[in-house]
Formats: sequence, C-alpha cells, structure tokens
Amino acid sequence: MGLFRKRKGIKLNKILEEKDQERLALVPDDLVERCPSCRKMLLHKQIEADCCCPNCGYHMHFAAYDRIEWLVDTGSFSEWEADLQTNNPLDFPHYAEKMAQQREKTGLNEAVITGRALINQQTVAIGVMDSRYIMASMGTVVGEKITRLFERATAQRLPVVLYIASGGARMQEGILSLMQMAKISQAVQQHHQAGLFYLPILTHPTTGGVTASFAMQGDIILAEPAATIGFAGKRVIEQTIKAKLPLDFQTAERVLETGFIDRIVPRERQKSVIQTLIQIHAGDGVNESL
Repeated sequence: MGLFRKRKGIKLNKILEEKDQERLALVPDDLVERCPSCRKMLLHKQIEADCCCPNCGYHMHFAAYDRIEWLVDTGSFSEWEADLQTNNPLDFPHYAEKMAQQREKTGLNEAVITGRALINQQTVAIGVMDSRYIMASMGTVVGEKITRLFERATAQRLPVVLYIASGGARMQEGILSLMQMAKISQAVQQHHQAGLFYLPILTHPTTGGVTASFAMQGDIILAEPAATIGFAGKRVIEQTIKAKLPLDFQTAERVLETGFIDRIVPRERQKSVIQTLIQIHAGDGVNESL
C-alpha cells in the first residue's frame, strides 16, 4: 500500500556533512581537523601533545617527527639514513612522480624515520612509521632503513623501540617489496640472538606483510587502543569465507583477547610503560608498576 511506502525526503545529516565540507574548504589546512571517531571539528590548538581527541580520547594520526619529539628526551634524537629515497627499481609508470608528491606533501623522504635517542636517559634505537606516506607501505627503502636500524642496534647493543603502521607491501615494487619481510626478520633475529630487547608498538593500521613479519617478532608487543591489526583486509576475508565478520574483528582489543599482543597502552601511559620495560631489560632496578 502507498501509505507504507518509504517517502522520499531530504537527508539532513548528508546536508550538514556537505555544509561542513564547504566550511572546511574555506579554513586553512593547519587550523582545523575532524576527529575520525566522534566527528567533531577541532582546532589544532585544542589537540593535546599526544594527538588524542579531547572529546572522545580517540588516538588520532601522529606524524613521525612529532611522535619522536613527544616521546624522547628533548634534543636527544639523532636521525639515521635520512637521505635514503626510493629509485623506482621496477620502472613502474608514474611511481617517481608519486614519490615526489609524497615527499612534498609529508616532508618525509620515506615512510619510516629511524635513529638513536634517549628515553628517560636510556639510549635506544628508535623507528617510527608514518601512514601519511602511501599508507606506510613497505618498499625496498622502508625495508632497508628498518634492517639497518636493527643492524646498528645490534652493533651498538641498543634496545629497539619501533612504532609500526602499514598498509602492507608496496605494489609498485612488486616482489622486491615482499622480500623485505625476510630481510628485516633475519635482522630482528640477529638482534634477538645478541640478547637485546625489541619493543614494537602497533598503531592504526598495522596490516599485510608487516604484520606477518617484524610487527609480531617483538619480545613484548604493545598496541594503541582501537588500532586495526591484521593481515588480509576485512572485506577480502568476508568475500572469501562468504560470511559476515564481527564488528570488532581485527581491532587491537580483539587481537589482545586472542593472544597475539601483550597489552593495549593508551598514549597517556606509553612513556612510562616504555621507560619501565627498557629499564627492566637493561637490568636496572625499577619500582614502577606496569
């Protein structure tokens, strides 16, 4: 009956969303940001130093250099391999142009920053992957920088703290990208055999070959709240098994329940937890509880 037919109407939410987009277009890029979780508009000066939403606590994207500055002792960071850049090893069409655009957009030469720093006066080798750079996909240079991070840490007998985020292997580098899994894993194993500590912190998202290799090789594996952690994408899995997956599938909270990570640590506690773990594995006496 016509009485029960769904009437066409104006979708108010859609109009409001479009109006927000119009307003956003008039605002400078460095002034306002929208929280991906609660969808509230935030002035950048409202966002705390740890890049968490002041309204809902959502862990927003944390740029690599900003995260390092927030975590380590002031002025202690010394970058390694800063000038390494991808040279399009397979001559993939338009790849070089895309890399140039990414470097200009992000201010990074590649999707990972590595170096040496102090955390509460403890010397560490540190790496931070940045998903702004082609979703922190793992190409040959990303693999080389992380491999050298572990090799230097082994030679200098340093613990490794590695913040991980990635969409997986970089398709423009084909099999060379996939080879980085084995390359990094053997460097991690040598670091482990030397009796040194490796602490990966999984951030949103950690997926693909990165998850299948060095992301899960840590002595203790931490994660940020609500981070996506998995191998294949949720839609791919659903299409393969012809079934609907739970809403919390591949969330850090669900991965913790299944035993693949050791603890979820919000950013407000990360400094103290990392400091404590480094001190414990360095053999120092520690009174602080995790």
